[in-house]
Amino acid sequence: MNRMKADDDVMSDAVRLQKVNEVLDRLKALSVDHVLLIEGLKDRRALNAVGIHGDMFQIQSSGGPAAAAQYVQEHGGKAVILTDWDRRGGSLASGLRDLLGPDADTDIRADLARWSSQALEHFDLPGEYIPRASEIYAQAI
Repeated sequence: MNRMKADDDVMSDAVRLQKVNEVLDRLKALSVDHVLLIEGLKDRRALNAVGIHGDMFQIQSSGGPAAAAQYVQEHGGKAVILTDWDRRGGSLASGLRDLLGPDADTDIRADLARWSSQALEHFDLPGEYIPRASEIYAQAI
């Protein structure tokens, strides 16, 4: 019975990792013509670590939400909001959505929060989470 429980946990981790990778593939496709709105340098490094590059605007160090909205409008008007998924990040995402309108993508942020480990609160951690989850899954099978 314990073995079956362990197999269920591994499958759950494998599915979760697959879902996170699918979301990151969608993000990579969007990064071609969308501005990625991130909170800071750690977020940029985490995205780069998982192979996502593109036009990233660091909200915290570049003037806040109003400056981010202006930057998006000056660079094609398309954005993906990738703030942390803690309370502060949620508030920031909501404010950005109000400034940018309903076309600003928040689905990527929501899906990453849904499929990543519940222990992760910050967006900058998928860069650490994915290699670690991959290693755990590989050891379990």
